Amino acid sequence: MATDVIGRDDEKTELNRLMASADAELLIIHGRRRIGKTFLIRQHLKPQLVFELSGLHNESLERQLENFAIRLKTHSGKSGKIPTSWLQAFDQLKEWLVKTKAKAKRVLFFDEFPWLASRRSGFLSAFEAFWNTYVCRDPSLVCIICGSAASWMIQKVINSKGGLHNRATSQIRLKPFTLAETKRYLASRKIDLPDFQIAQLYMAIGGVPHYLERLERGQSAAQQIDRLCFQKNGLLAGEFSNLYRALFENSDQHETIVRALAKKRMGLNRTELTDATGLPSGGTLTKILSELSESGFIREMPAHNSARKNSVWRLTDEYSLFYLTWIEPNHMTGKNVWLTKSSGQKWKSWCGYAFENLCLSHVPQIKNALGISGVLTEEAAWQFTPSSPGEQGAQIDLLIDRNDQTINICEMKFTEAPFVIDKRYAADLQNKLTVFRQRTKTNKALFLTMVTAAGVKPNNYSQNLVANEVELSQLFSD
Repeated sequence: MATDVIGRDDEKTELNRLMASADAELLIIHGRRRIGKTFLIRQHLKPQLVFELSGLHNESLERQLENFAIRLKTHSGKSGKIPTSWLQAFDQLKEWLVKTKAKAKRVLFFDEFPWLASRRSGFLSAFEAFWNTYVCRDPSLVCIICGSAASWMIQKVINSKGGLHNRATSQIRLKPFTLAETKRYLASRKIDLPDFQIAQLYMAIGGVPHYLERLERGQSAAQQIDRLCFQKNGLLAGEFSNLYRALFENSDQHETIVRALAKKRMGLNRTELTDATGLPSGGTLTKILSELSESGFIREMPAHNSARKNSVWRLTDEYSLFYLTWIEPNHMTGKNVWLTKSSGQKWKSWCGYAFENLCLSHVPQIKNALGISGVLTEEAAWQFTPSSPGEQGAQIDLLIDRNDQTINICEMKFTEAPFVIDKRYAADLQNKLTVFRQRTKTNKALFLTMVTAAGVKPNNYSQNLVANEVELSQLFSD
């Protein structure tokens, strides 16, 4: 098998397992647009890929079937009649596979699956019959179906009530690169940037391989962001609407929720979301939240020791947050737009929130740095809002509730120099610990944990309050 795929270690392990299986396998792979799904399959399974068909966007049934005939000819080396239905198409594919039957694993790859299964095309029922009557009985076959249209893949395939119900033997949700994978990818392209600048890039565009592919050697993080996001015809200057339209039906509703969450740093619970968006709190809202979460745009943060109805939803997609905060409102033109904007106080304030999101995406790395990788934990947010005069409020964006009777109260700060805890901030930190213990009545040990870009400057306040430190470099671990 090919090995020239950067990162994706867990996914490659799962693909290797399927290729070593003694049974027929049906893999569903899904993930947001431009995340590298097709590249992963083509590169890692290239020697075993015997048939590949990619759906054509908004094309007729006739054109899709013509495309099928062309692809079958490419792989088989023989011309055949263009089928008039998908039942005929899959019968032709079956005939060829039977003639070329082999003991070694063979991969059938159906890319952009939702585009093939257009309304009234008959594709889905024909594919179900193809799997249920033939493929599942041939242990040499691994069938992979892939698609970016998240809402369709979730409804019609992952949660299928029809012929594909419980048929999938494996599922991969491809996520953005981690910081470690991002650094390795950039190194493979001879782009050498310090961790701090890679983190800046990550907070602006995330770990989406297609975006990272557009980075150039010899430019700082600020120059890269300026070129991609603020220059005329920059890849990410107008990516936002295209991104959601390609993934979701009725994408305006998805955008409405994303825009509402972009305005609220702590996130919104379900009731607050309905108030902010005007969307009713029913099945439609549940479906949209599920689709956005499954695609990695938002994250549900449970409220510590509270019912799920009190969970808050946060916008965690780096590009969407950056676009709505900086790109869409921008009215400056010319070069060095971002160099000007990123020198202001607004950028420093925004970095705090963006770094929190980065940390939420790297909780396994934080746990590893704390030496608790093997400890069962729950991650949550917590907030107490005073209801009467004299009460003290407090907000915790991330706490790690551990199974060893300990809770890490995490504070996340993104500064280029070591972070300084002064008298005022020390009082705020102590208040958080005090209010949290009083209101939750927990008997667990509370460890104040600072997650920073450049460490914490030692002083009396840090020595008295901080139990653990995690630095940016540790978030780059695998």
